[in-house]
Amino acid sequence: TVTSMAVVLFLVCHPGHAQAGDTELQEVEQRLRGLYPNFQYKALEPAPVPGLWAVISPENILYFAPETGNLLVGDIWSPQGENLTQAVRDRIASARLAAIPLDKAVKIGSGKHVVVEVTDPDCPFCRRGSEYFDTREDVTRYIFFLPLPMHPNAEDKANFILGAANPADAYRAVMRGQFDNVPVPAAADRSRLREHQTIVAKLGVKGTPAYWVNGTFVSGANTSRIQQLLLQPPPTTEKE
Repeated sequence: TVTSMAVVLFLVCHPGHAQAGDTELQEVEQRLRGLYPNFQYKALEPAPVPGLWAVISPENILYFAPETGNLLVGDIWSPQGENLTQAVRDRIASARLAAIPLDKAVKIGSGKHVVVEVTDPDCPFCRRGSEYFDTREDVTRYIFFLPLPMHPNAEDKANFILGAANPADAYRAVMRGQFDNVPVPAAADRSRLREHQTIVAKLGVKGTPAYWVNGTFVSGANTSRIQQLLLQPPPTTEKE
C-alpha cells in the first residue's frame, strides 16, 4: 500500500528548476522503486523545492522526498501565486498534442493561430468558448468531441456534426442551440465519434472544454488566458 501524506506546499524561496545528473536520478529512482515497488509512474524529475522530486504518474503529479521516503500529494505554489504543479501538468498536456492526427478533427477557419479544442456540444462552458472563437478571424480551429454522460443528447449532436456534409456549419448550428429543443437528425456513421473519443483519451482529457492555443494547454473556457495567448505571435515552423 502506498503511504502518502496530503500536503499543499508553499515555496518560501525563489522557485527554480533544479538540475540533476544521471547518477543522482538513478539513485532517487532506485530508492523510489524500492519503497513503492507497485507504484506506476511515467517520469521523474527535480521539483522546484530542494530535496523533492516530481513523480509524474499517469493520473497525477506527486512529490517524493528521498531522504525520508515520503510521497507527498498536493500542489506547489510560488510566493507570486503561481501554481508550479499545474504548470507541469500543462507542459505534459501540450507535449501529448504532437501525436494527434489533426486531419481527423472538424476544421474551422484559416487564421494564423492554431487552436485545438476538445468539446461537448451541450456543455455550457464549451458553448461560451465557441462563442468567443466565433468573434475571431485569426484562428484555425481543430475540434474533437467528448460527449459527457451528464448530457444525454450530446452524443447524438456530435454524431450529427461529424456526419454532416458541412461539419463546420453543423457545429455552429449545434453550438448556437438550434437543435436543443428539436430532434437531432440521426447519423448513419457513428465511427468517427468513437475515433474522436480515442484521440481525446490519448490527450488525457476527461472534462470539457479543453484547448491548446498554439500548443499551450488551457483548461476550461478561460477566455482571458486564451486572448493573452492569441496576442503573442504564433510559433514559426521551419520549411522542409
